[in-house]
Amino acid sequence: MSLQRTFSLFRALSKNTGGSKLQVRHTTRTPSGAILPEPKRIRFGYARVLCILAAGVTIGTYLSIMIVNFLEENDLFVPSDDDDDDD
Repeated sequence: MSLQRTFSLFRALSKNTGGSKLQVRHTTRTPSGAILPEPKRIRFGYARVLCILAAGVTIGTYLSIMIVNFLEENDLFVPSDDDDDDD
């Protein structure tokens, strides 16, 4: 339901702005019966997604390690060792 609303919103925006890069194809044939050409394929689609995902995880890990080191250096967050004494 929300997907249909999103597509209708994009269609309404593209009519008002003179076009957009969003291409939605609802039919496979022309009114005369001819088959429409095959849509463009994105080259290396999954490889791009994997590269971007790996880069994002790597950068996120590096930033979180830097922030943890900063917090421990300035004694803003230091895990207490007293909680482990259950003896």
